[in-house]
Amino acid sequence: MTRQPATSTPNPGRPRPLLMVPLRRCGSHALRLRLNFSDGFYSPYPLHIVDFMPLVPLYGDLAEDRNYFQLVVDVVGLQAASMVKWPDVAFDPGEIFDAIKDEKRSVHRVVWELLLRSGEQQHARVVMDKSLDSIHYATELMELFPDMLFLNVVRDPRAQVASMNRAIIHDFDSTLNAMTWVAAHDAAQRLVHTHPERVLTIRYEDFLADQELVLRGICDFIGLDFLPQMLDVAASTEARQMSKLSDLWSSNCFGPIPANRDKFKSQLSVDEIEIIETVAKEHMRSYGYEFMTDANAPVPDEAVLASRAQRSAVGRAQAWSQLSSTNYRDFVLRRVRADHLAAVRERLNVAHQSRLHAAAAAT
Repeated sequence: MTRQPATSTPNPGRPRPLLMVPLRRCGSHALRLRLNFSDGFYSPYPLHIVDFMPLVPLYGDLAEDRNYFQLVVDVVGLQAASMVKWPDVAFDPGEIFDAIKDEKRSVHRVVWELLLRSGEQQHARVVMDKSLDSIHYATELMELFPDMLFLNVVRDPRAQVASMNRAIIHDFDSTLNAMTWVAAHDAAQRLVHTHPERVLTIRYEDFLADQELVLRGICDFIGLDFLPQMLDVAASTEARQMSKLSDLWSSNCFGPIPANRDKFKSQLSVDEIEIIETVAKEHMRSYGYEFMTDANAPVPDEAVLASRAQRSAVGRAQAWSQLSSTNYRDFVLRRVRADHLAAVRERLNVAHQSRLHAAAAAT
């Protein structure tokens, strides 16, 4: 059956949606875990739906109930495959589908239905999604949720790229990661310029220097009270649990170390620092970061970038292999999610090819 969804917006009495943007490895967990001390705030481990987005076109017309229901089932499956479980929730795909089928149809609407329901169960007034890469879908999200707010977390691109270089979720190349950083902040700046009232921008370095000041500013922005216990992340059960799951999160149960803001100087070569400063020059100036080089490095052409991407893919495969030996928990939990996405892709590709063959036969 085909249904034409209405353009109605979600119940305004529900928790207010907040999206953290624009790019992972910016210190986002440090902020999320501290804000979660507030009973009025709820932010579970994110789904990072950006990894699902390449699959969405394969579902076909989402106005077809069958297609949209399958998408709901698969997003619920993605949540179930998350390496950090959401507390005390289990979703019925049929119930989710029935609740949102008459609204504008979107994978983002499905994701946020899961988040809002979980937040309601926790009696939260604000629900935050830490899927930072969703900055690239901000326009659609604002259409779905006219009251959505955005927390724009900026980190020195040199420090962030150095962190990204060690993360299996990013590229193993400073230039590629610097370009990803710039694309994310380009999108964030467009949002800031068009909807300044919806966005709070903070620098991670300012959080390192004065946690309380930054956390108070965030709480004021989202309409919640600052709590002194937010400064004691070691008391967070989730922070302690996460620190055992992945080496990338091992420091989340401790207070930030201000000296680490310059750690990138020993992790990156001078050439890497210069290409990062060259690519991110305008944003660095805008955010007030001081330069270490002339920021005038030659930017690689498309052929060189393609070659770097190939080497990065090899590096990622090697990192997966190494992870299986050094941290089996991290490896297995990440593979569950990756395997879910791969299985969904394979099934959708088969169905897509079948539809194409059927259409060709009919002509």
